[in-house]
Amino acid sequence: MTNDVFEFEFDDRYRRLLGFIGVRPDTCRVVVGDAGVRVTFGPWKAATDLGNIAGVELSGPYSAIKAIGPRLSLADRGLTFGTTTRQGLCLRFRRPIGPLRHPGLTLTVADPKALMERLLVGSPGSGGP
Repeated sequence: MTNDVFEFEFDDRYRRLLGFIGVRPDTCRVVVGDAGVRVTFGPWKAATDLGNIAGVELSGPYSAIKAIGPRLSLADRGLTFGTTTRQGLCLRFRRPIGPLRHPGLTLTVADPKALMERLLVGSPGSGGP
């Protein structure tokens, strides 16, 4: 299987603010391949193997205060890497990831439906290759 790259969707209203913290189109991407899912969001990174993905769900629209930038949910420790309020994809994990043990990660990629389809095809037990 090849690596597929998914770019983030950047809302022009937040582009300058995000740029101050190093989050720009050239520093953000989601890469899905045999090795799993690798996310780069400016200086922040997250990764997991495909077998750790318990589910994916389209979500949004969001309020800017809850979606723009790197966000941590105080309710459940879920992580958001957000660049737009329009729509995103929430990944739920079987085993939490990272030092804060995030049970989920929301990503505001330009094509969340395509990312969802790619993750469902690549996940063990999904019926895909």
